[in-house]
Amino acid sequence: MLMKSRFFTSVFAIAVAAASQTSFATESSSLPAHAATDKTIGQLDQVFAFHDAMPTGITVTDNGRIFVNYPKWGDDVAFTVGEIREGQVYPYPDAAFNREDTKDPAKGLISVQSVVADGKGRVWLLDTAAPGFAAPKAGGAKLVAVDLATNKIVKTLVFPANVMLSSTYVNDMRFDFRIGKEGTVYVTDSSISGPGAIIVIDIASGKAVRRLNGAKSTSPDPAFIPVVEGQQALITKDSDGKRKTLTVASDGIALSPDGKTLYFCPLSSRHLYSVPTALLRDPNVSEAQLAAAVKDLGEKGASDGLEADAEGAVYAGDYEHNSIRKLRVDASWETIVHDPRVLWPDTLSIGPDGYLYFIANQLQRQAGFHDGKDLRDKPYSLLRVKIDAAPAPTH
Repeated sequence: MLMKSRFFTSVFAIAVAAASQTSFATESSSLPAHAATDKTIGQLDQVFAFHDAMPTGITVTDNGRIFVNYPKWGDDVAFTVGEIREGQVYPYPDAAFNREDTKDPAKGLISVQSVVADGKGRVWLLDTAAPGFAAPKAGGAKLVAVDLATNKIVKTLVFPANVMLSSTYVNDMRFDFRIGKEGTVYVTDSSISGPGAIIVIDIASGKAVRRLNGAKSTSPDPAFIPVVEGQQALITKDSDGKRKTLTVASDGIALSPDGKTLYFCPLSSRHLYSVPTALLRDPNVSEAQLAAAVKDLGEKGASDGLEADAEGAVYAGDYEHNSIRKLRVDASWETIVHDPRVLWPDTLSIGPDGYLYFIANQLQRQAGFHDGKDLRDKPYSLLRVKIDAAPAPTH
């Protein structure tokens, strides 16, 4: 996707940038010393700095172990899942399993989009099998459970063909072990070219269904145009060279502490939606009935990741405003983080220490959105803010 610029174009761009900076400096020098500046909210700690590939997912286990993932979107990804320890990131569960098995795509990791600790001694790896948002490789999209005590794989769930479309991009997941013999998992399909959906999987049998397939609540808002860092963002070009905004379907997901309500949102939208999980799982509830049961909880800002705590509050990134917002149980919103360092808050995870952890990865600065020029300024960050809350229970 990267494009080379001609020499004279680069020189011209540098000259324009220099002139712009000079003009800005001149104008700034005339401002009064007491001129107002943007107010920061929340005390942030940088937990880790990433100097290589761009991460997206983060999860913190019950005992404080931290796992991250790197989808294959064009960076040189040495391993797609890692554990942060001793000041470094190590491939997890090992380097061998982080290599694609071309003979059996279910046996090796291809491109992982999300990692989630399940509260029952395992971390789950969500493999899209779709590097670069390509069509998923047949039999490769899967959920892999790794036992945290032994660091061994104990379960692999390959997404069945009935829920996988050529456009499917499985994105994030939440678990409920109160439902089903071995539990239930809810997964978002955040397709950029087809219908969004919530995929519901029974862990014991591996049976899965697509719900809210192409519904308004799982689809990009056709009127939505994101603005990040003061500019329209996620602008790409089609095969004819025409500029368009990338549209991403249902992405963020969170489960209420009692497991009865699923929260979700398209990335290309500012709205938060919820639906009763009992209806999602009921085969007798039609798609029309299910869509009618979805609640539009209003605007929260544009979000990538979501999370819920044990008291029922929901947390949402706001990538247009370098912020993290909290939906209180009284249905009011509070901004808990606003900081220029929060450049595209991605996945959220609540640790056992009462902190909300999240990735800031400058996603909107990728080369594909800037005519082939990578504007990301390393390092990317794993940040945290104290929220004095525990993660929502899964069992």
